[in-house]
Amino acid sequence: MKMLTCSRLSSYFSSSVRWLGKGVAVLWVIGAVSVQAQQLDQPQKQSESAQAPVKWVQAKDLPAEATEAGNTKEKPGVVSTVLNWWHSTDRPGDLQIHGFVSQAYITTSDNDVFGNSDKGGSFGLTEAGLNASLRPLPRLQLSAQVLSRRAGEGNTGMPRLDYAIFDYRLYSQEVNQFGIRVGRLKNPFGFYNETRDVAFTRPSIMLPQSIYFDRTRNLGLSSDSVQLYGDTAVSDWGTLSTQFGVTLPVVNNRDTESSLLGLVRPGELNREISYIGRGIFETNDKRLRLGISGIWLNTSYDPKKLSSPLELGPGALEFTPVIFSAQYNSERWTLTSEYAIRPFSYDRNFKSTRLDGQHFVGESYYFQGEYRFTPNWEGFLRYDALFIDRSDRDGSDWVAQNPGGRSGLGHSRFAKDIAVGIRWNVTPAFMLRAEYHHVNGTGWLSGLDNPIDLRTGRPIDTHRYWDLFAIQASYRF
Repeated sequence: MKMLTCSRLSSYFSSSVRWLGKGVAVLWVIGAVSVQAQQLDQPQKQSESAQAPVKWVQAKDLPAEATEAGNTKEKPGVVSTVLNWWHSTDRPGDLQIHGFVSQAYITTSDNDVFGNSDKGGSFGLTEAGLNASLRPLPRLQLSAQVLSRRAGEGNTGMPRLDYAIFDYRLYSQEVNQFGIRVGRLKNPFGFYNETRDVAFTRPSIMLPQSIYFDRTRNLGLSSDSVQLYGDTAVSDWGTLSTQFGVTLPVVNNRDTESSLLGLVRPGELNREISYIGRGIFETNDKRLRLGISGIWLNTSYDPKKLSSPLELGPGALEFTPVIFSAQYNSERWTLTSEYAIRPFSYDRNFKSTRLDGQHFVGESYYFQGEYRFTPNWEGFLRYDALFIDRSDRDGSDWVAQNPGGRSGLGHSRFAKDIAVGIRWNVTPAFMLRAEYHHVNGTGWLSGLDNPIDLRTGRPIDTHRYWDLFAIQASYRF
């Protein structure tokens, strides 16, 4: 397998520095223009108010609450007048409506991410959402969100129902509470999954792909579920939050089918009864968070009665990952790590030598540090690793099973990503980001954005070592 030469490594490093420098410069220019515009419109704006953090509810209290940016005295303008009227107008049942929009530019040295990123860059990642919550009774909350996401071939931007929640609190007393949620719910796993749509709530433009896959994002993000939840005080140490649900996974999308079956097939994946649960312990001072999440996901394939070389038999598969999460918070630092064991099992009914009876255990983990230089500037550094089969970390055994069809594709079985980035909270509602990734492996690349070999179901014309640079602007209200 081809390795990098010293000259190539040097070239990567120098180009990476140039990319990061250009990104910071772009962010500075955009932010400076924004600040200048605000100064013209708000000459008396108080710095204390500008630095006030925006409060969003925890993942367990979806959907997100309103921001707290309304205390700043502003010179009347069309936009500010409309927003102030909207936030101050009394609406029945404590109705709240909020939204967000983000636009990113991504360029890669090789391989495609969210569009043709290696051919001059791509503006292919756009996220926008509008959510509403209503509390008609003290113990009942109704909430829903419509989401539009354009992200390469897997997400075209067509608006869809992201979640619709009926949340009834059966018992509530001080820190102890117990309730039930029904509807299309966010899947509770890890620290970031439930709020990953909103750029302000995640630590980077791209979440650690070893845990929060974008290529199977719709499958992992939400499902039609019944969930029980509860918060319980644990002596004087902290609070234990638990959730458990019976779900029907969302599997009717091309990215999920391509990832689970190797290709987009003529048939379709079926929704089968699945289960999900999570527990998170948080100390009273919010410094330490420990969590464990588990998923028992079932789906089956229903072939069409067509004569096609891509057709499979009516098989079924089972995916049962377990995720361990830990986070430590101080005044300036946040240290986070998550580790996952991911067993896959395919039955013997697919009539495919590549799928029938396959059983392997994947492994994923990342280590991440975030540092707050000032209330408005943050940086992060992360190492992220993914292995499709932890007993075959370099993919050599997988290639040996079919050397003619898989030669040179061992790097599609793993990915190791070193990422660094910076965040600028220009205002409580407007944020700019830039980040750089150096990646060894292509294990989390989307098969829809990169050409597929029909014999192997794996991307061809991909490079093992590659770089990614991204900048993003985000706004919420």
